[in-house]
Amino acid sequence: MINHKRHKRLLKLLDEREHASVQQLMEWLSASAATVRRDISWLAAKNQLTRTRGGAQRLEQKKKAYTLSSETFQNNAQQHTAAKRAIARYATSMCNNGETIIINGGTTTFMMAEFLVEKQLKILTNSFLMAERLLVTSDNEIILPGGKVYREQNVILSPFENDVAQHHYAAKMFMGVYGLSILGLMEADPLLIQAEKRLIGQAEELVVLVDSSKFQRKAGLVLCGLNRVSTVITDTGASDSAVQLLEHYGVRVITVEPEQVDPRVVEASAMSSHDYAAVLESGAYHRHAGLNS
Repeated sequence: MINHKRHKRLLKLLDEREHASVQQLMEWLSASAATVRRDISWLAAKNQLTRTRGGAQRLEQKKKAYTLSSETFQNNAQQHTAAKRAIARYATSMCNNGETIIINGGTTTFMMAEFLVEKQLKILTNSFLMAERLLVTSDNEIILPGGKVYREQNVILSPFENDVAQHHYAAKMFMGVYGLSILGLMEADPLLIQAEKRLIGQAEELVVLVDSSKFQRKAGLVLCGLNRVSTVITDTGASDSAVQLLEHYGVRVITVEPEQVDPRVVEASAMSSHDYAAVLESGAYHRHAGLNS
């Protein structure tokens, strides 16, 4: 493996696991102990990691002014993946070729990208990672709104009312949210509320993708009431009381059984388009994801 690629891979591993021993890094990088130690020394000198006794750990990052208060895409991608993938698969089955749809940024909605490969849709999304992935893997027409890129949340948001989204009507909007309660859809950041309200206003039907853990989460901001929601897709871990509450407000609830997820499929979600394209060419991703079955 070329040095800079190995360095990038090493830092990514530390981002995911916080710390690692030389032995672990040798196995994950398929490199010798001497090579791993040289990499650790070089990256430590560049102030990109911290050396520890027998290994390395990631640097504690100071919170940047441009970040949103919501959790990072990378962290969320590792949580409840079996449920999220099943939810995303079902959501994609609701898309009809020729439709215009909106998909907001989020880890559950991002998993739809795998299943949208064979579709022929016009897709407006504020997830630059989803846009990048679909451009590599599919023939769908992709539309991105203008605005500022928030790297840690993998979204493009604009504080301005005059945005490209206002010119596109969608049959359906698929969205994930921070939490869901009797008050409606909950979010943790005011800028997300502002941007997503505009997207919701452009869709006829609002389909919410939430794993069952989202019913337990509380946030200080209400995006919209349950009366605006057409369908909620969740997993079988959702309580009867949560499902009955939604149905009481006229929301159609679909529960799906979580499915087995190969860890390599989750790992592939964080790849750059260049690395991802290389995996696609090798056929490895399709084998891992079961797309050839």
